[in-house]
Order: sequence, then structure tokens, then C-alpha cells
Amino acid sequence: MQLAEREPEGSEGISVEEKIKVLLVDDQPLLRMGFRLILEGEEDIAIAGEAVDGLDALAQTAALKPDVVLMDVRMPKMDGLEATERIAKDYPETKIIILTTFDLDEYAFSGLQAGASAFLLKDVAPEELVQAVRLVASGDAVVAPRVTARLLETYVRNGGAGNRSQPAETPHDPLLDDLTPREQEVLRALAEGLSNAEIAHRFFLSEATVKTHVRRILTKLHLRDRVQAVVYAYETGLVIPSQGLDY
Repeated sequence: MQLAEREPEGSEGISVEEKIKVLLVDDQPLLRMGFRLILEGEEDIAIAGEAVDGLDALAQTAALKPDVVLMDVRMPKMDGLEATERIAKDYPETKIIILTTFDLDEYAFSGLQAGASAFLLKDVAPEELVQAVRLVASGDAVVAPRVTARLLETYVRNGGAGNRSQPAETPHDPLLDDLTPREQEVLRALAEGLSNAEIAHRFFLSEATVKTHVRRILTKLHLRDRVQAVVYAYETGLVIPSQGLDY
């Protein structure tokens, strides 16, 4: 997200260029209106536009270059999963938050796999929605809220809702061997949903050092962001279900 220079001291408010630009994507007008009312009340957030389906979302993203897209998964013409995958590929600076009705939703997990950076329920509390937008826009999003942890638990390691008792076997990924022992520790901490500050405190490191470790982890594993690193940690068996994440 590119931010303009701040206004001179003494001026009030935040300039349009500094605000987090959000694109609302949902085929239900009332839901879009509700999210708009919540987010427009925040000084640092602006609604860049709205889209009614995945095709519209692609066009609006190309035209508006939003910082964050709130993406429904079930829509006509093109669903949110395909739209998420295409936006993540073509506009990597744009972050995507998947919206769904149910906390244990295979479509939401598929959205994370496709490149989304977070997952929220449509009945999310206003303050949680605002916080999620800010965290995702900053590029420092953690695995939150708790429903995201439950989603990962169910769909990454248990093979879907139909098989919740027998964890799926996962082959060892050779890319893990490229990580140093410290980087593997940091990756496990990421999978617990820890922030850079919390990781730094745990391992007696500076936040700058933690950021360097995270950047190297993403580069070595060819991952887009922290959330993709968490999904990877579960898929490869580096993190065992219920081992780290607190429900």
C-alpha cells in the first residue's frame, strides 16, 4: 500500500491518499451497505467502490487498485474463489479478506489457499471488521479471529468436514530443509498467530530481526504473506492440530 506524504502539522484529518482503500464485493446490497456504514465511520478507511460478483470485482480492482477487498465467496457469474485467485496473482499488492456465513466453511479455506489474507464471518462485530482491515492492509496480519484457527484445524489437517478424526498424511516438503532451525521456530510461532513483537519477546530477538526471518521464510517457501505461511505450516505437518493455536 502506497501512502502519500502526510499533511503539514496543524492540518486536521487524513488525506484521501493516506486512507486504506476498500472494495466491497457481495451480491447482496444490504450487506454491502452495512459494511460501508461501519468502515466509512473510520477516519483512516475509505470505500473505493463496490462490486456485485467476481467479474465485477476483477474490473473494479483493475480500475481502483484497492488496498483491501472484502470478498464474498458465493456469487453469480464468477464466485469469490476464482476472483480471489486471479486478484492475488495479478494484483499482489491488493489484500483480500474472505467473507462467509459459516465458520467451518470449506469455501473460506479454499479462499485462503487461493491467496486471501484473512477470513471473517459476515456477522463479525464492527470493531473486529475494522481491526481486520487495518491488520491486512499493514501486511502484518495474524491468524485471527479464532474461527480462522478452527478453519485451519478442520480443513488443512483433517481433510475436510467429513473426516475430522483421521489427520491426513502429508509428505515432507524439501523446501523445509532450506529453512534454518531459527526460521522453523519462527514459522511455528507464526502458525500460533503471534505478532512480530510477540515472536521477538519469545526468542529474545529484535522486531527487525524477526521481520528479516519472516521475509526469508516467505522467500524460501515461495509464499505470498504470513497467512499463506500459516496454511503451509499446517499442510506440511510442521504444526500439529491443537498444538499451537488457542481456540
